[in-house]
Amino acid sequence: CLCTENRILPISEIIAVEETELNKKQRNIGKWQKMAKPHAFTVYYVKKARNHRWRCSDVTFWCADEHLCNQWIQVLKELLEMQKSRPKQLLVYINPYGGKRQGKRIYEQKVAPLFSLASISTDVVITEHANHAKDNLFEVNINKYDGVVCVGGDGMFSEVMHGLIGRMQKDSGIDQNNPKGIISPCPAGSTDCICYSTIGISDPVTSALHIIVGDCQPLDVSSVHHNNTFLKYSVSLLGYGFYGDLLKDSEKKRWMGPIRYDYSGFKTFLSHHYYEGTISFQPAKHALGSPRDKDSCRTGCYICKKSEQQLAEQRKECGLKHEEDEEEWKVIKGKFLAINAVNMSCACPRSPKGLSPAAHLADGSADLILVRKCSRLDFLRYLVRHTNQDDQFDFSFVDVYRVKSFQFTSKFSEDNESSVTDIGKKRFGQFCRDHPSCCCHIANSTWNCDGETLDSSAIEVRVHCQLMKLFARGIEENCKDEAAYSQSSIGQLL
Repeated sequence: CLCTENRILPISEIIAVEETELNKKQRNIGKWQKMAKPHAFTVYYVKKARNHRWRCSDVTFWCADEHLCNQWIQVLKELLEMQKSRPKQLLVYINPYGGKRQGKRIYEQKVAPLFSLASISTDVVITEHANHAKDNLFEVNINKYDGVVCVGGDGMFSEVMHGLIGRMQKDSGIDQNNPKGIISPCPAGSTDCICYSTIGISDPVTSALHIIVGDCQPLDVSSVHHNNTFLKYSVSLLGYGFYGDLLKDSEKKRWMGPIRYDYSGFKTFLSHHYYEGTISFQPAKHALGSPRDKDSCRTGCYICKKSEQQLAEQRKECGLKHEEDEEEWKVIKGKFLAINAVNMSCACPRSPKGLSPAAHLADGSADLILVRKCSRLDFLRYLVRHTNQDDQFDFSFVDVYRVKSFQFTSKFSEDNESSVTDIGKKRFGQFCRDHPSCCCHIANSTWNCDGETLDSSAIEVRVHCQLMKLFARGIEENCKDEAAYSQSSIGQLL
């Protein structure tokens, strides 16, 4: 640690150390003018501010002895070299069309200078088309990098995640189409749109600093299959019904920009469609806590650590195959306005607590939320709960379960495997307000998988504990403003 008059600065929060060239004006500042020939070095460090925001700040130390000054610089640099978790070389993917087309500018002006300051080498790839990053990850020498960083929107993160996981399965000879197969974890981390739930804020500088100091946050990933065919991976939301319909409608209105989500959300709410189906799930008996215990996931989460240990012990004792075959399945049939499965809280500025406030990032489970058919007014009350501090599960028509796997089959979902003629015969209409004269002709909704639609309504989902690692540390408690350093307040250590 490095001490000042105000605080102790841990080595883990130091970004870089550089020798400082002093000009004549600086040498005449205060008591330093008494030194015949002062020497100095500057320490760049992480300054934590409100709302989990991080910034790069610096403090300069002065010394009359050049040899002693050089010794301090050398010792501090050696201590930084000993921080083995810090990346030395990164692979960066930038979507020039993401983030309101500001991704490349933001990276070059705000992120790249910090990487350079921390002596991190980068190979930057500007993506030119959809799946460019995903395809590239199957070709590059992934072992030369300590991590993968993506700059863009939700789709960019999903693309890089699928590329990373897919590459690891290919190298390990694992068939992704086997829903019960053991998936190989990814050694490299990435960071982007998941920021709000993993560090508490969506801010490029904060994310860059978490990367520089080598923070590591394990993350659960869900695999989605249909009829033994792999479809997608999900790290945040799988939504059927309301969120699926909202996404499907908004995709047709991209010309509207971000406001399309508000428009489609209002339209979907007014349509008030419900869908019949069957949910089967395996409770996550290894996981501690429950979705309603208000025990939020935070830095160094005890629940995530213990749940991971218990899951590992369970698999060691029973064996994966035995565990999957013998575990009890619960079955629920009904009419649903929404079926949501989340691997994390899914918190965002509009919903500070998220869809499931007590969901955990790395406990090997997902929170399955079933919103049964109810009145439009009751459903509105439920949606409003996402924006305040009230218990959003405190409704008779809402059920929530902590699960490790689940399956969903919509009514007549077998139509997807039938001929066009059979589909026409079997397809049934959805009756709005239970009135037979108002037929919407909607048999199935669409699954919203982390902001992308899935074609199949019948799916099988399994949570893979800590499959990925992010450059993050979880949301810290009581992150407050800290006093800025000034040269006049620094103690003379040298």
